[in-house]
Amino acid sequence: MRSTAMNQSTDLNMKSDELYREEIYSDLRLGTIRMLIPVNEHGEEDVTRARRFVGQAQVMTPAGPMPISFDLDAKDLAEAVRGFGAAAEQALQETARELEEYRRKAASGIVVPGAEDVSRLAGGELGGGLIKP
Repeated sequence: MRSTAMNQSTDLNMKSDELYREEIYSDLRLGTIRMLIPVNEHGEEDVTRARRFVGQAQVMTPAGPMPISFDLDAKDLAEAVRGFGAAAEQALQETARELEEYRRKAASGIVVPGAEDVSRLAGGELGGGLIKP
């Protein structure tokens, strides 16, 4: 079997000291909260590590539904529920900024077929055919 850089650097072994049990809570309306409970290798709760909370929601966009996922800074489920809206709004704003940046980068890298020929006809140097903003 041929070895690649990807499988040389990827460790596919689970770490027994980083295991979590997952519980999912939903209001059946807006989203879900995943509570990740740390456990030891025997499946018993590991009280030396903190629980983690992850919010998930789906936002409608012109391109269709877009899932968003975000960490909730909370000590318990009640605190996670209270913080869900603000964290979802922040994640949505960050996602919108990232999408706009991707869109901007994609637009600045559009290759126009035949742009080199037009450049030559106008007496310009050979270019890469990129439209620059």
